[in-house]
Amino acid sequence: MKASIGTPPVDIYGVADTGSNLVWTQCVPCDDCFNQTYPKFDPQKSCTYSEISCHSEKCHEWDQVHCSPQNSCNYVSGYVTGGSQGVLAKEKAAITSTSGQAVSFDIAFGCSHNSNLIYDGHETGIIGLGSGPLSFVSQIGSKRFSYCLLPFGTESTDPSITSKISFGNGSEVVGDGVVSTPFVDRESGHGYYVTLEGISVGETYVPFNSSGKVSKGNMLIDSGSPALSLPPDFYDRLKVEVKKQISIDPIKNDTLLGTRLCYRTEITNENGPILTVHFEGADVELKPIQTFNRPIKRFEYYCFGITDIGSEYNEFSDGTGVYGNYVQANFLIGYDLETRMVSFKPTDCTKL
Repeated sequence: MKASIGTPPVDIYGVADTGSNLVWTQCVPCDDCFNQTYPKFDPQKSCTYSEISCHSEKCHEWDQVHCSPQNSCNYVSGYVTGGSQGVLAKEKAAITSTSGQAVSFDIAFGCSHNSNLIYDGHETGIIGLGSGPLSFVSQIGSKRFSYCLLPFGTESTDPSITSKISFGNGSEVVGDGVVSTPFVDRESGHGYYVTLEGISVGETYVPFNSSGKVSKGNMLIDSGSPALSLPPDFYDRLKVEVKKQISIDPIKNDTLLGTRLCYRTEITNENGPILTVHFEGADVELKPIQTFNRPIKRFEYYCFGITDIGSEYNEFSDGTGVYGNYVQANFLIGYDLETRMVSFKPTDCTKL
């Protein structure tokens, strides 16, 4: 997601992440950082930059801070693939409105001097879109936002098309085909947790738990993670059913693929099943384009894009799943922090 910070403004490109709650970008000097295509933000070149004091309330809105000898508010932010450390600061930020004008806000953000995430490209940091006090959404005072993500791989076929995100009035997801599910408060933070009851493969219903009981808020909607990742038992039962409904033989004993379900033939609407995700009160229909992808560009392998969370994330050992961005593609997805609902509307995101 593109925004700008500073005076004069400098563009930053943060991963739009509903699964986290801090806005940060790599700053000069960067002691240990990932490579980025764009110049790093240099706080000394901005006349609106100011560090947040350790004694201010704003500093302690983040749960992992410590004071430096100079009294600056040092933060740490951890993610599945690494983390970022630096200084919390205040700055002017701007995004472009629908009328083409820049709309600016004062925000607290992390000026990262040390980040070991596995990025290599356009990203300069993360724009946290959770509901915590330091997230981008909370700081700009927006009660609702929505986005439409392009299908995996579109950017390589047509770089001029981009995914869209909007905040505030006009970002509501309404009209034909909209389904909505409530999000649930959980102690583990300010994420958008919803309740997944099961997934149908074609006409066959596979429940989340064999017992039929599900705990509320068992699924984190996370635009910053790629895959839909499920607890091991549910994943295994789902994979068996998907395999059963595809008449082509899967690839066997390939060390590169491990236990993944993959085919040498592309899985399309013609030869692959439709998966219906049953959230509480909302059925979301996923076509094969959203559930199968080519994980290794140089091989003609088409793999089931839903994964076993046990093999990817350690901290979700409590039976929670992650609803990542592959399966969010081609839906207009809206978050309403007043009604506490997430809405899905099937949409061709390349046409917005």
